[in-house]
Amino acid sequence: MTTYGELARVFWRIGIHSFGGPAAQIAVMHRELVEDRGWLDEAQFLSSLSFCMLLPGPEAMQLATYAGWRLKGWQGGLIGGGLFVLPGAAVMAALALAYLAWGSLPVVEGLFLGIQAAVLAIVLQALIRLGRKALGAADRRVLAGLAFLAIFAFGLPFPLIVAGAAAWGALASPGEHRPSPPAAGARTLRTVAIWGGLWAAPVLLAWAMGWSFLWQIALFFSKLAVVTFGGAYAVLAYMAQEVVQDHGWITAAQMMDGFGLAETTPGPLILVTQFVAMLAGGNLGGWGLAAAAGAMALWVTFVPCFLWIFAGAPFLEWISGRPRIAGALGAITAAVVGVILNLSVWFAIHVLFDATLTWQAGPVSVLLPDPAGLRPLAVALAFLAGFLMLVRNVPIGPVLAISAAIAASAQMLT
Repeated sequence: MTTYGELARVFWRIGIHSFGGPAAQIAVMHRELVEDRGWLDEAQFLSSLSFCMLLPGPEAMQLATYAGWRLKGWQGGLIGGGLFVLPGAAVMAALALAYLAWGSLPVVEGLFLGIQAAVLAIVLQALIRLGRKALGAADRRVLAGLAFLAIFAFGLPFPLIVAGAAAWGALASPGEHRPSPPAAGARTLRTVAIWGGLWAAPVLLAWAMGWSFLWQIALFFSKLAVVTFGGAYAVLAYMAQEVVQDHGWITAAQMMDGFGLAETTPGPLILVTQFVAMLAGGNLGGWGLAAAAGAMALWVTFVPCFLWIFAGAPFLEWISGRPRIAGALGAITAAVVGVILNLSVWFAIHVLFDATLTWQAGPVSVLLPDPAGLRPLAVALAFLAGFLMLVRNVPIGPVLAISAAIAASAQMLT
């Protein structure tokens, strides 16, 4: 029988080796949990993965939570999900504080120019991979195009785009008679009350104490936790729209730097939310507020994941077998392709050009690059990163390192 100590050792190892995005992280878990130890069989692993993909939030972290829950109940779920996140969160906290301290030094700025250029290739690779899987049907391609126009030209909020795509996908899917879901018993209701209360506690504390900035952080990232279908890339597009353009908490360059750092650390890519919150807090009130904002973002990002798993796990078979739910998820994924395309364009404009222009006509507002502000070094690095990743299949880590080293060297020579 699996002990808590053994469970902690395995999930700690998974956590510190969880580089490379959800696909690589899920592969690590499959090797550890299915192939090496047989804690889950193949069918259980695949059905639980499908279940986690139906939920908002990082599917790899939720899969770790679900696996721990199956083995040792809610205590095992806490071990699995917690140890998947904590190593990367600790590294990200250190990187964010270092960035606040030294991010404005010329050599560091050069390093991050290289990272930003490589991020263009990373997002483009994600766009191509997701598009191949999600846009097989004609209506899915139309959804992706409409989602792109909605956010790029009309600035519609990401939650509205997700809701519209889900409604279309559900209505367009064939109805099918299925058994009624299991009754939500006292245990399920108690789980929802406990974890919902834990989620809300720091949010209400910030409101009661009059901590307006932390209250805004808590509300924003709580909303993000509910609509983060489609993974970290979709979240980035939403965050870029909100934290850069609407709230003005950080700059576009800092947003891209955070994503580049998240790619180099263990844990889910959604840890970029911690970086964004810490930079926003640091810019406003120094390191103390940075630490508080980062902790708040982590709490309201990951506590909901435990809520979804602990409350929804008993309903796994029923949820996974609903055709309308599957249709809604497929439509959301297609819309996310359009959202990520917008992210690619937004990143490219801000990385490759020093200045931007805005063209507006009625409700349409389009961000355009200023041709006079073209950055030749950024263009060259972006092409190099794209060639290495898309043509030569070089992993993300070496590409980030090569691009950053070239940019830093160029900065020192000027």
